[in-house]
Amino acid sequence: MEKQKNNSNVINSEKEKLSGIERELVLQYLMDGNVPVTLTPQNEEKSSGDSETIHSLASQIFPVALKPEHIHVQKNGKIHLENPPQSVVGFAGKTVRVEFYFNRVGLYFSSLVDKDRKGLYILVPDTLNRIKDVEEKTDYEFSAILFFECNNKKDINTVCIPWENEVLFSRPVWKSIPLENQKKAKNYLEQFVEKAKAQKNAGNGIQLIPVCNFLTFEPEQKIQAVENRVQPLSILYVDHERIVLGDSNIQDKYELGHEYGLKLCFSIKNSPILSRDIFVTCVVNNLYTDKENKRKCIDFVYTTLQEEDLRYLYEKATKRLFV
Repeated sequence: MEKQKNNSNVINSEKEKLSGIERELVLQYLMDGNVPVTLTPQNEEKSSGDSETIHSLASQIFPVALKPEHIHVQKNGKIHLENPPQSVVGFAGKTVRVEFYFNRVGLYFSSLVDKDRKGLYILVPDTLNRIKDVEEKTDYEFSAILFFECNNKKDINTVCIPWENEVLFSRPVWKSIPLENQKKAKNYLEQFVEKAKAQKNAGNGIQLIPVCNFLTFEPEQKIQAVENRVQPLSILYVDHERIVLGDSNIQDKYELGHEYGLKLCFSIKNSPILSRDIFVTCVVNNLYTDKENKRKCIDFVYTTLQEEDLRYLYEKATKRLFV
């Protein structure tokens, strides 16, 4: 336990490059096994001064995740790839970026995929690198915060930001869903519409388009700077009656009928008033989950909303005057 604590302290330093005793700790960790890694092909050419830059060899090449049983690490830093998938066999003679987690910290190095009598192997270089943290954009024109859960009187303060694949405060359109996902999305839509007809609680149902888009969207699989970091909820749809949030944090629990306090935050351009905050309470009206149970959407319906805030949301969402 003490050894693991010391290891974590070493790697959790602010240094971006790891060498010497730090590298030895990581190498021992890899030798102990049960460490999945991700391989991404890259050109040997690097941008000057930017070790993070990856130059894909071809647009059809994607990162490949290797399970621990495909990896055998030796003390000299040689990583043999045992019975690798066919996609990895094609990496022979190419430089790859190798990414993995060490005590929840994302690390990487670049190395050539070479071959000996045992098969393909990669050499761990003298210096390893920390994966840089991605700086989140904070100047959203609209965002939200789930403040508390009324049922359990529990503070949660969960940040919600716009999902980059939908345009908020505009009528959702089917073509926003990538063509390759539309067949699967149509199956979800038919299922959700049948449920809505029976329960009569989905309004005009237009919010189901971004729901189907989110549930069928395949995000790029990336190793992050820190493993299992909780991500903000994605705002998929909002109007004067409801807000729909997308959630990829499978451990989160939302139950039908539970009520939450919510703050809607607007940044107002060309105005002496820099922002407008709307405070509402809302209840979980519907839950939508993908078949793999990896993603879900939470449909919240407002339970309290001031008249002037209702007017503001209506006019912003519909582009029509509230009468």
